[in-house]
Amino acid sequence: MGFADQRFNVNLSILFTELPLLERPAAAAAAGFTAVELWWPWVDSPTPGQSDLDALKKAIEDAGVRLTGLNFYAGQLPGPDRGALSLPGEESERFRANIDVAAGFAQSLGCKALNALYGNRVEGVDPAEQDALALENLTLAARAADRIGATLLVEALNQPESPRYPLVSAPTAVRIVDKVNEATGLGNAAFLMDLYHLSMNGEDLPQVIERYAARTGHVQIADNPGRGAPGTGSLPLEDLLDRLRKAGYDGWVGLEYKPGDRPSAEAFDWLPREARAAR
Repeated sequence: MGFADQRFNVNLSILFTELPLLERPAAAAAAGFTAVELWWPWVDSPTPGQSDLDALKKAIEDAGVRLTGLNFYAGQLPGPDRGALSLPGEESERFRANIDVAAGFAQSLGCKALNALYGNRVEGVDPAEQDALALENLTLAARAADRIGATLLVEALNQPESPRYPLVSAPTAVRIVDKVNEATGLGNAAFLMDLYHLSMNGEDLPQVIERYAARTGHVQIADNPGRGAPGTGSLPLEDLLDRLRKAGYDGWVGLEYKPGDRPSAEAFDWLPREARAAR
């Protein structure tokens, strides 16, 4: 087994960002990849104009790549925000306005995974109030995902880099997944296992894989320390992905790492070109 046995996609919100958004799908294709994923690309607008949506759809289709993952609106990401769905007031309303837009865009490209970032704790707001709002909004998102045959993903981030984000362990995120599935009865919510974030939290990654592989709807990777490409840090990513495969996970592995001080096209030397196209 090994890297060559995985199905990788490239996250175009952290790689190829030296290029304009509409040029990134073709750049990923030129590097040998056939699948991509995105954070919500319009950080200032949960409801961009149809022309913007159409232009990105065309860029993806023209590049000949598949969109396999998309985030719902999450505020300023990259930036200070870590999601919008648990934030009372305007941000929650922006998330709700985005639900059908994001689901519709995903459906137009056959994308079957939608990631909903929980959002930071707000000073002066009861965490229980935020959690109740989050469950309400995640339920709406799960139902929208179900309408297009998609999975709703719930992600754990890491406490050092996201100190106000409440989901900073695998068990905490999976508990939210369970609550959403219980609330909807749909069973289409799943855990997004980001090995970089979990390693930053000091979690026992083989144990997390053994315990939660069957609950996992998507995997993302970066090395640690530094959030760089595999081989730039000390995480045994090849071994961890092998463990995931042996535990039954056969889904996508998102490359969500920083290219470092080089063009993104040069940040894939750890992966033979013939292993980049999805099989």
